Amino acid sequence: MRSVRIFRHYMRLPLLILAGVEGLMFVACFHASFHLRWWSIGAEVPASTSGVMAYSVVLAVVFVLSMGAMGLYEASLREGWWGSLLRIVLALLLGAVALAAISFSFPHIELWRSILALTVVLSIIVVSGLRLLSYVIKPGIFKRRVLVLGAGPLAEAVMVANPRGLDIVGLVPLQADVDERDLPKRIPYDRPLLRIVTETQADELVVAVKDRRGKLPIEELLDCRMAGIQVLEPQGFFEREMGVVKLDLLTPSWLMLSDGFQHGAMTMLLKRLFDVLVSVVFLVLLWPVMLVTALAIAAESRFRHPVFYRQTRIGENGMPFEVVKFRSMRVDAEADGRARWATKNDSRITRVGRFIRKTRIDELPQIFNVLKGEMSFVGPRPERPEFVATLASKYDYYAARHRVKPGLTGWAQLCYPYGSSEEDALRKLEYDLYYVKNYSIFLDLLILIETVEVVVFGKGAV
Repeated sequence: MRSVRIFRHYMRLPLLILAGVEGLMFVACFHASFHLRWWSIGAEVPASTSGVMAYSVVLAVVFVLSMGAMGLYEASLREGWWGSLLRIVLALLLGAVALAAISFSFPHIELWRSILALTVVLSIIVVSGLRLLSYVIKPGIFKRRVLVLGAGPLAEAVMVANPRGLDIVGLVPLQADVDERDLPKRIPYDRPLLRIVTETQADELVVAVKDRRGKLPIEELLDCRMAGIQVLEPQGFFEREMGVVKLDLLTPSWLMLSDGFQHGAMTMLLKRLFDVLVSVVFLVLLWPVMLVTALAIAAESRFRHPVFYRQTRIGENGMPFEVVKFRSMRVDAEADGRARWATKNDSRITRVGRFIRKTRIDELPQIFNVLKGEMSFVGPRPERPEFVATLASKYDYYAARHRVKPGLTGWAQLCYPYGSSEEDALRKLEYDLYYVKNYSIFLDLLILIETVEVVVFGKGAV
């Protein structure tokens, strides 16, 4: 099974197929509920049902998006079956609320509450049954089989970073691997490479050899490629499977010659329109939350300290700007004037601050930074000048993250825990470079949907 690249972002084909199948199930559940409702009251189905099919499609789209927002189309869920069931229930309830809001906004759309409730119940049963069936019958049915050529440190990195959507079927050592490790699944290179690929039923071959000059079996790799086996470099493998650009494999030539980094005028105009639209929608929906938060912060400090916190950050093209947040720390958090990373269980965080940081409510005032054009809704998180100066002087390519506007949420925030050190900043840089390279409106929408999971389940917050 392979990945599909949509606007330069990789999506696993099995998960897209799963979303499509479940979408059809939602349509079927709605039609079943529609007919059951009229049967239960002993009445005939109305003759005029022209809008039923259109509404069922809208319902399916909303439910699939809600499932995605709950992380149900990731390669593998950390919580197992019961965690999946909880997410399914939450996702469909969230979808039902969204459909009710759509019906309220567009009164001409008829929403039968009894039918919607029955659809949610049937959908939970059907989708849960499908997920349980996949767990019981063949948990690895969607996994791709990958063979690694090499058995040195780079091959070990592929093994350690093995995403759950893959099955590493073996490692084939070369004589060039002078620093061979005692890694599992070693396959002796005593027959043609294509034969090894066939015997292991591998779908792909990753060339994990760092020093390749005159040491690769070029003819055999070509045989594999001509036989329809995908041959990948490690950088491309990590980019596709983990959504990162690995710094230790990054070279200037790869940056210049690889695809991506397409930030044309029309793309930026669409991104700006997207930012303004999303910001206005969020302000309309969340102003009561922001008002209650402001009152809670003020009450905790007995109305003696400011509600908002302003701090200088580095934005697009290295230009500084003032970011606005709800204050979540004591006013004397940096009384000595020295910048510090926020850490887990930081004693400087207030009681209200701990809650709003975990739920990301403290970030909401940055919507005004987005409307002013200083930030985008999605992008690399802006860092403080003190940290940027240190990191940029120590590490190459750090300044590349400033090629786009910083964001209120971002790819690194979804994929990596809260950073509290220079090492964390570097790991996040790998995700930021992936975003800068593969930016699209589609990826922005995907990040916004998955950010709901971060807020609901508190991933990555301090």
